[in-house]
Amino acid sequence: MESESMLLWGLVFGSIGLGLFVYGRKQEKLLPKYCGVTLMVFPYFVPNVYWLVGIGVGLLALPYFLRS
Repeated sequence: MESESMLLWGLVFGSIGLGLFVYGRKQEKLLPKYCGVTLMVFPYFVPNVYWLVGIGVGLLALPYFLRS
């Protein structure tokens, strides 16, 4: 059960990360670009679903609260 949810959450965060990366590249903003790359890569290194969701939500909120 845990591997299916890891796969699903990884797909969700990876897709959102790709969109955030494209947005950051077109707008020439570093924070969305780097958060997008991190969202695409970090699911490979997180061993737990709870950590995956927590880190993913934190990375999604980071560009919103630190926008300039």
